[in-house]
Amino acid sequence: MLSTIKQFAQKPQLYQKSEVKFWNDPYISKSMLEAHLNPELESATRKLDFVRKSVEWISTILPPNQHKRLLDLGCGPGIYAELFHRKGYEVTGLDLSQNSIQYAMKTAHERGLDIQYLMSDYMKSPIPGKYDLVTMIYCDFGVLSHHERKELLLKVHDLLSPNGCFLFDVFTPLEYGNAEEFKTWSYEDSGFWSPEPYLLLHSLYRYDDNNTLLNQYMVATEYATTCYNIWEHTFTAEELEKDLLEAGFKNIRYYGNVAGAEFENSNKTLCVIAEK
Repeated sequence: MLSTIKQFAQKPQLYQKSEVKFWNDPYISKSMLEAHLNPELESATRKLDFVRKSVEWISTILPPNQHKRLLDLGCGPGIYAELFHRKGYEVTGLDLSQNSIQYAMKTAHERGLDIQYLMSDYMKSPIPGKYDLVTMIYCDFGVLSHHERKELLLKVHDLLSPNGCFLFDVFTPLEYGNAEEFKTWSYEDSGFWSPEPYLLLHSLYRYDDNNTLLNQYMVATEYATTCYNIWEHTFTAEELEKDLLEAGFKNIRYYGNVAGAEFENSNKTLCVIAEK
């Protein structure tokens, strides 16, 4: 185990990927689903009161009578998707977590909601259909590398109908501010990362030249040591505008969050609406 830990204990190269799947690990994905469904947590989905305010604002500024077909990328267990559906959108939700999609499909069936759910990796697989509105909420855009972000913008642009819109949010550099790099460890008999006893080594690395951070979680059980690299790029409006214009978008608008707050330089989040 020590040799494996030593291998991972060095600062990784920018955007170095984990060798194991984080979102579809059979146990961790169940922990993620529980976090999604807890209305008081903001670790996987924002608190439910904010989600409701967000959907109310989005349905006002981009109403379903003008943006009927909605694609929710990274929909998780369908919390936003259900609220969008109740506002009158024709909703397709897409996520790569089998547990989340199965839960979303089950609850939609039980509640009689006509929502289409797809289990897919939006970076690797084609996405069927055309949409008037594509959403990507809770800063998922920032976990992608620079190359992946450019690819996704082109893919979304192609998915949109004429004058369709892409709405997403990101963290700004103020989210992490002057947070210092660290390495900490803790022991759990059972927890988020494993049902078995495990040692968790958590490291934060900064890549300031790229406005990027890495939360690295190394989980060591009696039988295996696994490393998860979770990247977070932070954005300025200028960087986003450059990339969006290069991908063919126009009429770009900025807000402080996905509930329509005014955008200010002190914001830790930034919401973007870009038109095809």
